[in-house]
Amino acid sequence: MTVSIGPRIRILRNDRFLSLRDLADRSGVSAPMLSQVERGETSPTLAVAEKIADGLGLSLSGLLRLDEAPPVEIVRVTGRQGGGTVDHRWEVLTPDHPGQRIAVSRHELAARAATGGAPMHQPGAREFALVETGPVTLEVDGELHRLETGDTITFDADLPHRFVAADEAAAIISVVTASLRSS
Repeated sequence: MTVSIGPRIRILRNDRFLSLRDLADRSGVSAPMLSQVERGETSPTLAVAEKIADGLGLSLSGLLRLDEAPPVEIVRVTGRQGGGTVDHRWEVLTPDHPGQRIAVSRHELAARAATGGAPMHQPGAREFALVETGPVTLEVDGELHRLETGDTITFDADLPHRFVAADEAAAIISVVTASLRSS
């Protein structure tokens, strides 16, 4: 099986706001060689691909997408991971595997209950939330945001945050994306 990784390297480099020279400095692979690989004029050896992956902050399997899921995955309602307490129940709606760049979860809150207790997300992560039923208040880094049924909000998920239900039960769909920022 032949894998053309040139376009993927270009996308990953651009996502990290790296020039060819920046990636060359980080990886130890010359800028002209990187340019040839990105244009598909040459294929890197495994040793060179490993250096490029390292320069991008990835494993070789991550660069080659060996640790990613197949193009289509179904998570059956009976196969979802979940947990919580009487006041805060949650379930993960997306599959869990290495290389996953998005996590979708559903949270049910009893009246006046709050999310929390779990570690915050990785640096650079973003979160989008849809209030299925509400109202709820989202506290992000000490700032309060009142949300009604149907409202959506997007915020930096690496900041301390929690959703708090008002005087009635609430449900929230949360989408967390991995960081594309370079550290």
